Amino acid sequence: MDIKALTDKVKEYLPEDKLALVEEAYSFALEAHGNQRRLTGDPFISHPLETAMIVVDLHLDEVSIAAALLHDVSEDCGVSFIDIESRFGPEVSRLVEGMTRLDKISFQIQDGEFKGAIESEAQVESLRKMFVVTAEDIRVVLIKLADRLHNMRTLKPLPQEKQQRIARETMEIYAPLAHRLGIWQIKWQLEDLAFRYLQPDNYRQIAKLIAARRVTRERYVARVSRILSDDLEKAGIKAEVTGRPKSIYSVHTKIERYAAQGKEFSDIHDLLALRVFVDNERDCYSALGIVHCLWRPIPGQFDDFIANPKENRYKGLHTTVMCLDARPLEVQIRTHRMHRIAEYGVAAHWRYKEGAKKDIGFEEKITWLRQLMEWQRVLSGTAFIESIKTDIFRDQVFVYTPKGEIKELPRGATPLDFAYRIHTNVGHRCIGAKVNGRMVSLDYQLRNGDTVEIKATKADRGPSLDWLNINLGYVKTHHAREKIRQWFRRQEKAENVERGRAILEKELRRLGLSFADRERIANLFKYDGVDDFLAAIGCGDISPHLIAAKIAIPEEQPQTPLLVTSTAAPSRVETTSAVTVLGAGDLLTHLAPCCQPVPGDDIIGFVTRSRGVTIHRKDCLNVLNEDEKERLVKVSWGKSGLSFPLTIRVEAWDRVGLLRDVTSLVSDERINIAAASLDEQGDDKLSIFLTMDISNVGQLGRLFSKLEGVSGVINVTRISEGKHEG
Repeated sequence: MDIKALTDKVKEYLPEDKLALVEEAYSFALEAHGNQRRLTGDPFISHPLETAMIVVDLHLDEVSIAAALLHDVSEDCGVSFIDIESRFGPEVSRLVEGMTRLDKISFQIQDGEFKGAIESEAQVESLRKMFVVTAEDIRVVLIKLADRLHNMRTLKPLPQEKQQRIARETMEIYAPLAHRLGIWQIKWQLEDLAFRYLQPDNYRQIAKLIAARRVTRERYVARVSRILSDDLEKAGIKAEVTGRPKSIYSVHTKIERYAAQGKEFSDIHDLLALRVFVDNERDCYSALGIVHCLWRPIPGQFDDFIANPKENRYKGLHTTVMCLDARPLEVQIRTHRMHRIAEYGVAAHWRYKEGAKKDIGFEEKITWLRQLMEWQRVLSGTAFIESIKTDIFRDQVFVYTPKGEIKELPRGATPLDFAYRIHTNVGHRCIGAKVNGRMVSLDYQLRNGDTVEIKATKADRGPSLDWLNINLGYVKTHHAREKIRQWFRRQEKAENVERGRAILEKELRRLGLSFADRERIANLFKYDGVDDFLAAIGCGDISPHLIAAKIAIPEEQPQTPLLVTSTAAPSRVETTSAVTVLGAGDLLTHLAPCCQPVPGDDIIGFVTRSRGVTIHRKDCLNVLNEDEKERLVKVSWGKSGLSFPLTIRVEAWDRVGLLRDVTSLVSDERINIAAASLDEQGDDKLSIFLTMDISNVGQLGRLFSKLEGVSGVINVTRISEGKHEG
């Protein structure tokens, strides 16, 4: 492609006098890059030229196009920003500088998580700059998306390891960013290209499946398009009806959803749907009526995104109808303007055109970017990264204050998250919430369109540590969680130590462990002093569920243990032994019924006279009172997914449905109940004894946290009874 193809396309929407800047930028970039070549063998100038072409597809202004052409001249050719400013003006220079900053960011992403270099302060600062620069001038990120799209199109010559890294970075960062800005045209291309390198076999398989059915689908859609077009014309509605092909990655995600429901690829009927474009919103609803008169709508398959736009401001009507030959068909209805916004997102709202009025919708759209500028000032480096992952790159919900102000939160957010989004003190003093005029629990998950009213006490009080327990679901956003932790950190250390001591004692008592283990557990968390460890618990840096989870991770042994066969009857059969014995072989093992150890417990073996090695917890009374200490041997848990029987006691106030609620919660955690019994204690109190198959102490800790949230439950403890046989 040469400059003529670019300028011809620019002429379609910009006046002639704007071309001079574009042509001058191209000439400058051509000279600066000289004989540089890309790994593909193409002249290097082909990359900025193709990037600029994508920018033109977004209908951006001449300054953006010039910046796209010049975006590599500083980093690759040593051209200073002062030279760029003197030649092309401060606006172009600022965009090129913003692009150069973003190019220096290296997102180290593995398995969907931020790891490695991203934890360093330099990397954190770079990520902050990316969003701050974006908030100052959205054109920077639009050019960056165009740059990334062309890089993905030319990824093939790179080594496989680098292909994977860039593809994962694209899937985890840039495609969600394009989605967040509503630029569907770039989003689906980035997803497809990244999917091609991350899962090449699946990509080829789906591409073949789509190609094999293309002719049949297109013939079918052509038939229904003619029928619908004729009826719209008869009704006096001016409309354009087209087919809508699905991207390969979207088909992949749909196949995964269908597989979870026991369905197959042949059950997917909307690989090619219909789009109807009309002139105004009134015609959208009129066209919908025509569609529903022609074909029967499928219940539960209609969405009105005009009255209730999506989180990225997408608008349109979606319906699925039972069409010809009894086949479901999806129909999307939009105005032409809605379509431009759906395809190009914020680029369709462009506010930098000469003489254009400020676009209020555009301002609302980038509010989430500007919000980050405030967050990054108060959050620590790791906390900022966490807030990016949890608060930005997730689906959003839009809720209202009682005064009608819109607040944007990640999906799954609660009234407490909303309270902290309003103001830190509102969150600290929150004692309840009303949603749509009705009182709700603080772990209620907010939905689009909810009106939220926070009930706050006038007294000077602080948050509850329970709010930090992720198993209870009170707080979902890292922003709110960090505010709560900051409050507890400000308390006196002595108070935090005492609070932490009480929390740890309760957690260990629930798990059937001794408080004497506190030093060993502190070492697991890399704390040298127990008081520092207790203070960390007391201020919320370490939550109770993390204690159970940490205990559940087996410690590395100093020597290679010999595997022995266990005679215990686990609920699931695995190939790896559940217990290992150090320095002995060919011995049978079984779990002691007196203390019922599970993975995560500190254990020891007792060599019996007839049944091999019995595995006890180290704090078991039978072990502590054992006279023949020489029969005790070191043992450890193997790395297996086995489950073991364990009994717990749930003490609660008696009420209708109590046993159902308790057993349903256990079932929801996918834990098998082997036996259950009740013991009435009088005064409307009772105890429920459940014998369950537990994988490790971490699983037990999560279950305890959730059981304590059941209405009427007073206490949950682990039961250890009985005598051991020698």
